[in-house]
Amino acid sequence: MDMAAERKTASPWQVIKAVFWSFLGIRRRADYEKDAVTLKPAQVIVAGIIGAAVLVFTLIMLVRYITS
Repeated sequence: MDMAAERKTASPWQVIKAVFWSFLGIRRRADYEKDAVTLKPAQVIVAGIIGAAVLVFTLIMLVRYITS
């Protein structure tokens, strides 16, 4: 059988979890290998951009709160 036909795609929750743990730098090898098979690059890019925007926004709000 063709491997591409059997390839499962990750759910949005799995993509969010993978990007979150990658931001923290904490990944188990088994999770990485599973994600390498199920995640599509476009999913990771979009989730990464959204995650980075949320992180920057949170830091800006935190700094504004502390300095005010």
